[in-house]
Amino acid sequence: METFDAPDGTHLALHRSGAGDPLVCLPGGPMQAAAYLDDLGGLAGHRLLLVPDLRGTGASAVPADPATYRCDHQVGDVEALREHAGLDRFDLLGHSAGATIALLYATRHPDRVRRLVLVNPSPRAVGLEITDLDRRQVAEERRGEPWFPEAFAALERIQSGQATPADGRALAPFIYGRWDAETQAYSAREAGQKNRLAAAAYYAEGAFNPLSVRSQLAGLPAPVLLISGEVDLQLPPKAAAEYAGLFPQAELAMVPGGGHFAWLDDADWFRQKVTDFLHRS
Repeated sequence: METFDAPDGTHLALHRSGAGDPLVCLPGGPMQAAAYLDDLGGLAGHRLLLVPDLRGTGASAVPADPATYRCDHQVGDVEALREHAGLDRFDLLGHSAGATIALLYATRHPDRVRRLVLVNPSPRAVGLEITDLDRRQVAEERRGEPWFPEAFAALERIQSGQATPADGRALAPFIYGRWDAETQAYSAREAGQKNRLAAAAYYAEGAFNPLSVRSQLAGLPAPVLLISGEVDLQLPPKAAAEYAGLFPQAELAMVPGGGHFAWLDDADWFRQKVTDFLHRS
């Protein structure tokens, strides 16, 4: 691990793994320590992964001003990483809420991004409307799984505004393409990896204007790969296709039976899709 300084002087941690051409990878959560990304399904075997702990998470320092947790303020942290690593143009990957920072960086510094990979991206930055019905239809595809009754009842309570404190945990199986010992352990670790205060500020008012973001993306020169899962409640297939359609050069790849963590659902599939995309001239 190494450190670099953000524009406001906050010390940020940077994790390097693998070898080859660099790929900057921004974690989601929002505001979850980068450890959950691990080696992105073996992607470190093909690229040099440069993965920061976002401010206030993992080994990175807590900023003096909590307002800088807002996602648009963290674009400057990515630019500081680029300068620290001595990169000119580089490939950029963002997962979930981390894809929001990646998008905002690409719109602010379009000349710096060679290729952009959005993995299960949050729809908030582009203002995609995903209805309760959209999510229920995706959830229904899991009806044959043993955990479904409890998880679906939790989803119904959440959507009706009658959620209990336990419902967020009960909903967890829907987040993953498979719910087994590996993903259950993965899910259990998440709570200790997140900065809740930072997460609450991440999408604070004024972070972005979705219409303006859409307009800027329409002229983005970088090719885009958008990866999502067929049963991802946070970005159902219909919304994923609409999202990809916002870019002039975008490829949509859906993990068969996948949830919100594409590299966990099928590491070989994920690794091949990403490396093939990044290796194109």
